[in-house]
Amino acid sequence: MEIIFITGIGTDIGKTVAASILVEALNADYWKPIQAGLEEGTDALNVKSLTSDKTLIHKELYRLNTPASPHIAARIDDVNIDLNYIANNIPLSENKYMIIEGAGGIMVPLNEEEFVIDLIDKLKAKVILVSKNYLGSINHSLLTATLCKQRNIPVIGWIFNQQYMNYEEDIVRWSSYPNLHSIPFVINVDKEFIVQQASFFKDNNPDLL
Repeated sequence: MEIIFITGIGTDIGKTVAASILVEALNADYWKPIQAGLEEGTDALNVKSLTSDKTLIHKELYRLNTPASPHIAARIDDVNIDLNYIANNIPLSENKYMIIEGAGGIMVPLNEEEFVIDLIDKLKAKVILVSKNYLGSINHSLLTATLCKQRNIPVIGWIFNQQYMNYEEDIVRWSSYPNLHSIPFVINVDKEFIVQQASFFKDNNPDLL
């Protein structure tokens, strides 16, 4: 089973939508090992509502009540997030791919010493970076790409979310990571939209994964 880790340049930039598209395109499992914030629903439930009924959604290992950085949410709940525990408890599956969604951006703290990028390293995962196009996203995207290169993280490429000028072309050129897919802006993201985008993803990346 190949693990593909979905992280990005910040929070609320479309990781869950991108993960849903990949789950649908690759007939993959989905797992978010750390969920911070439960009152408004979870990312796992969102993915379940947006993808095929046959999608296998795995239960979170850490369910934290406060919608905050995981290290703060865990501190409030008196929980210690153990990255080795996560790496040793990857769900078993017969599917070829497991999509794992991170929390926030790549340098979000998960405990008092370790970050999302450290979890990626422990999982030995390949990464797809999600970038939402907005004023300032070039800087945030290139900082993320630079850190991945410094840490020798194997990045498959970018998924861009929404549109803003021609930022995508510049980010691809300066980062040297390819554009795998661009998600257009829609008011309502539903299952039909995810299926459509998954089809586009497969057509544009037939030999990528």
